Amino acid sequence: MKNIGFLSFGHWTDHPQSGTRSASDALLQAIDLSVAAEELGADGAYFRVHHFAQQYASPFPLLAAIGARTSRVEIGTGVIDMRYENPLYMAEDAGSADLISNRRLQLGISRGSPEQVIDGWRHFGFEPRDGESDADMGRRHTERLLEVLSGEGFAQPSPNPMFPNPPGLLRVEPHSETLRDRIWWGSGSNATAIWAAKLGMNLQSSTLKDDESGKPFHVQQAEQIQLYRDAWKEAGHQREPRVSVSRSIFALTDERDWQYFGRDRYSSDQVGNIDAKTRAIFGKSYAGEPDELAKKLAEDEAIAAADTLLLTVPNQLGVDYNAHVIESVLKYVAPQLGWR
Repeated sequence: MKNIGFLSFGHWTDHPQSGTRSASDALLQAIDLSVAAEELGADGAYFRVHHFAQQYASPFPLLAAIGARTSRVEIGTGVIDMRYENPLYMAEDAGSADLISNRRLQLGISRGSPEQVIDGWRHFGFEPRDGESDADMGRRHTERLLEVLSGEGFAQPSPNPMFPNPPGLLRVEPHSETLRDRIWWGSGSNATAIWAAKLGMNLQSSTLKDDESGKPFHVQQAEQIQLYRDAWKEAGHQREPRVSVSRSIFALTDERDWQYFGRDRYSSDQVGNIDAKTRAIFGKSYAGEPDELAKKLAEDEAIAAADTLLLTVPNQLGVDYNAHVIESVLKYVAPQLGWR
């Protein structure tokens, strides 16, 4: 059995062929798709965060709105760039969204990905400390967030407060008791997966990672997952960790599917440089008639190793079509693989 959800990047384009023409369209359609996914039996609604782009940016208003409109589906991110985040303010926002959704928030965070602008986090008021890289800064923000989410008081109360204080040091409010266990780290390398395990975060691994061995993408990702689980066990955490992988998966069941994604039947991994230092491998898309698709997916070692699968959806094709994409996998493919 696997948790199966969707992951949307929330693109919008003011173009006649786009079903998502504005930011308003993207946000409102995200809510509608989450409701539809829950009705179809999906387990999660996740959203990518990019700054300075025509995509989702500030996730917490969206997550809170989805939490208020749904009752069962997990709501999450995949991922928030921690270089841009004030950990204390983020803890307040996340606590609010989690309580509105009755503790269904699954918060995916990371040190960030290639940006639309140069050092965009500087515009948000953040600077690395002396000797730090921007990635170091993102991980420092993460460690502070985890401390705050523990619920321990750290702020000295005023002797003359506007309202009575509880005894002792104060924490940020609202606080959600179990949210600390529902933080996920979006890892693009083996080393950061091990780091995440040591800190007790769940693991998100997407369709992109550092090319560290030259092996096929799904094999490298499966090895990353095993290294993560080994580090988790060595750290002595008391709970079982969760691991998600993302995939573009399209069951070709009608004429629209063939028109949009028939060519992806022949997709393959791609290797390239995402910046001057990093050689990355990009996982292939999966498309085919349901029986064909199930055979392909059965060979994916990373999907087999993960407990959660996130289906990346082409959000600009509209809510109805994306609900169809999700339903096709749940109805025609997942049962063949024992995921349902």
